[in-house]
Amino acid sequence: MIDDRNLLLSIIVPVYNVENYVRPCIESIFRQGLEEDVFEVIIVNDGTKDRSMEVIQDIICQHKNITVINQENKGLSVARNKGIATAKGEYILMPDSDDLLIENSLKPLLEKAIETKVDLVVADFLIMNDKEIENYKYIPNAKDAEFIEKTGERLIMEDLVFYECYVWRTLYNRNLLINNKLIFFPGITYQDRPFTYACYLKAKKCLKSSSHLYIYRKGHPSAASYSFNKIKACDYCVSIADTWKYANSEKLSIQLQRKIIDNLYNNIFILCRRTVREIESQKDRIEISGYLSIIIPELPQTNLKQRIKFFMLKKTPHTYINLFYIYVNLYQDRILPFIKHHILFH
Repeated sequence: MIDDRNLLLSIIVPVYNVENYVRPCIESIFRQGLEEDVFEVIIVNDGTKDRSMEVIQDIICQHKNITVINQENKGLSVARNKGIATAKGEYILMPDSDDLLIENSLKPLLEKAIETKVDLVVADFLIMNDKEIENYKYIPNAKDAEFIEKTGERLIMEDLVFYECYVWRTLYNRNLLINNKLIFFPGITYQDRPFTYACYLKAKKCLKSSSHLYIYRKGHPSAASYSFNKIKACDYCVSIADTWKYANSEKLSIQLQRKIIDNLYNNIFILCRRTVREIESQKDRIEISGYLSIIIPELPQTNLKQRIKFFMLKKTPHTYINLFYIYVNLYQDRILPFIKHHILFH
């Protein structure tokens, strides 16, 4: 066992059915140039049904700073909450078990966090498929990492892309989470969104870094975001509602409130788009639209487009989804490409 008093970092890794990816993830954690007595790795076995734990058993045995927590399958939110409750480090990092950290990328971020005692350090990331990851060659950057100090509110205004509320790119001060009782909403797939907004709204001192910390592995069937179905669509609704519920409870400036409202409307648009593109059953699309009209909160509207969209979602959700389906699948996918190909370029 390591001395809890020296722990600077806790790395929480939930594991569920990722036997083809979890080993590179865990290996990447130990390629960060950190002494093992300053960080701990908390692996939460979320009732995995495959060989995920078996393929990393030798790594677990080799390192004294790894703790394994076994639980029945309760989902990513509960697994992360369990890890946060167990963590002893000054800062917390939460990578997904099918992704990986870029070699030697974590140390300078952690050192800066410890030096400045900030609430959050938000880093950059790369997106790669399996083949790109296999061929990726890490090239050390001789230039020192650059950091810009901001408040959490400025991060929302200037840096937060509405569809990129990724937890794994951020170092969290554990006291920020514990003192403000910030946890993940249990039981839904898109729990990163409300958690990210809650953390940013509570964070007073943050660092934004352009350094690449993380490789997000895209396009594999094990990923939570790979497929979209009725249950995930409903989860998406809940995450939007929960985000607004938290944000609306805070005293926000008009500019910040408007920014969050615009972000949430953009997320509603993405939800509708994924519904009409990826949900084949008309019955399921109708059910999703009905659920959307019930669960979406009474968002203020900042422009005419939002007023029309909100009115239709609340009053005639089935019509809205049907019209959206025609727009996307007929106009965007067929008519518009035809016009571009046969008229504009001939």
